Amino acid sequence: MVSLRKVVLMKIDLSPQRRDDLLTVTKAGDVFTINGVPFDFSTLPDGATIPAGEVPCEWLVGSVERIAGELHLTLILPHGPSPSQAVAFPPLLIDPPDGVIALPADPQPSIPNPAEEDPANVDG
Repeated sequence: MVSLRKVVLMKIDLSPQRRDDLLTVTKAGDVFTINGVPFDFSTLPDGATIPAGEVPCEWLVGSVERIAGELHLTLILPHGPSPSQAVAFPPLLIDPPDGVIALPADPQPSIPNPAEEDPANVDG
C-alpha cells in the first residue's frame, strides 16, 4: 500500500507587529535570505535548538528548532495601523516553496501624485 501522507519539512509561524519597515524573505532549502542577509539553517541537526537571540536577525523571534526533521521558526510580520484579519492573525506557513515567501500584507495606501492634480483656479 502506498501512503499519500505529505512529509512536512518546515513550519514558519508569523508574529504580527506594528512596524513601518518592510520584510522580504527568500527561501532556498534551509537557507533564508531576510532583507538581503542570508541565514543558513541546513546544518542544524534533528533535535537541536538555536536559542532565541542567538541568530543575529531582528526579524527572527524565539528559537529556531529542528523537530523530527522539520525546521521550525517564527518571523515578525510587520504591518501598518489597523491591519486586516489576515495580517493580524496570519496562518502558519507549512513548507513554503523555494523563492520569495508570500507573506500576508495589506495594500499600501495610495499617495496622490501632486503633478496629477488639477491646477488651482487663481483667477478668482
